[in-house]
Amino acid sequence: MEPGSYSAAIAAVRQNFVIEFATTLQQQEEAFRLRHQVYCLERNFEPGQDGLECDEHDRLSAHVLLRDRHTGQAIGTVRLVLPAFFGSSAELPMERVTSLPHLRQFPRTQLAEVSRFALSKCQRAASGTLGALLRLSLIRGIVQLSGELNLTHWCALMEPKLLRLLHTSAIYFRQIGGMVEHHGLRQPSFIGLEEMLDRVRQDKPAVWDFITDSGELWQPQRLHIAA
Repeated sequence: MEPGSYSAAIAAVRQNFVIEFATTLQQQEEAFRLRHQVYCLERNFEPGQDGLECDEHDRLSAHVLLRDRHTGQAIGTVRLVLPAFFGSSAELPMERVTSLPHLRQFPRTQLAEVSRFALSKCQRAASGTLGALLRLSLIRGIVQLSGELNLTHWCALMEPKLLRLLHTSAIYFRQIGGMVEHHGLRQPSFIGLEEMLDRVRQDKPAVWDFITDSGELWQPQRLHIAA
């Protein structure tokens, strides 16, 4: 896509959608209802209850919503699971599925698990640039959260299809261990945020501009990076 066309697509996404942090009970319920639609009704991954999909990790998480400005509907959500921020020694969700000693090398207060990455069905069907920018809008939300929380690494159980889609935006998670069965085959993965954003800036500068708001959302010189 030509740079001018990509800039126009970004402008359209910014005009039509807004990224929010789900800090209120109402916003969190919207996230849980969207997750119920995607994970319970459409994919039959989780049981859900009373139209909501939530678990014990949600109280130890920060949540992002992607909202349609015109309809007011929440059309995307993702969470960062942060047990160490809540004074908890609880495991990350993926550590309950597979043994991942590699993760122990990172300070727990600088590591979060990305999970419940969900877009509504009609938005998942969006192709090309729009579909990519909606996924990147959720990434932008957790980049901003990570900057504010002084995170340095993410981990995740990644669906291979999502990994491939992120590759098109120069976002490359690293494998840690073999594939595991968890609602289908999933790849345990991690990524260093500084390394990720450096590569995106080099390979896909327009994507970097979008997910960091031209550097405003991620300024490593202001972060304390643990040795």
